Amino acid sequence: MRNLLHRGLLEWQELLPKLRELSHPLSCLGDAMMACWQACGKVLIAGNGGSAADAMHFAEELVARFEKDRKGLAAIALCDPTVLTCAANDFGFEQVFSRQVEALGNPNDILIVLSTSGNSPNILRAIEAANQKKMLTAAFLGRDGGKAKGLCPIELIIPAEKSHRIQEGHKILYHTLCEWVDSQMEADGRSQKP
Repeated sequence: MRNLLHRGLLEWQELLPKLRELSHPLSCLGDAMMACWQACGKVLIAGNGGSAADAMHFAEELVARFEKDRKGLAAIALCDPTVLTCAANDFGFEQVFSRQVEALGNPNDILIVLSTSGNSPNILRAIEAANQKKMLTAAFLGRDGGKAKGLCPIELIIPAEKSHRIQEGHKILYHTLCEWVDSQMEADGRSQKP
């Protein structure tokens, strides 16, 4: 156990400087999210497996709260099991997210995808659907970005090989976004107790 922990911490020592390089695209995404909500838009978030759990985690911290009491913000994780299974059954698993983007997305909205490989067909189709609807797209990716690299104007790529390290990096990034959003809401006087 001690060796595993030591190795994990060493891996993170190597990755942390690379995460610091993502501050610019992270700032761009934060600004875009604030502008989206000011225009009465919403943030749609999609991912598979552990990234689906991250999509739900990210969305709930925007809708309910992160650290501070503030106004709820429009965010939806595209993880409703009835929608997923219906879309998969009727159209194929490649369309489980794109179908939801087609139904819920508007030009003022943002689609955020999370994918450790960047190669999931349903993620690629979701980006394509969002681009057709003139939505802003952002991708939390891993490794070299996979097939999704270059498809979104905002990319946050964790250059690690292990999926769990990539997901840990994604969590650091979206928690930082949530903390920043809290601070912006407070600075703008839009914090409110529920």
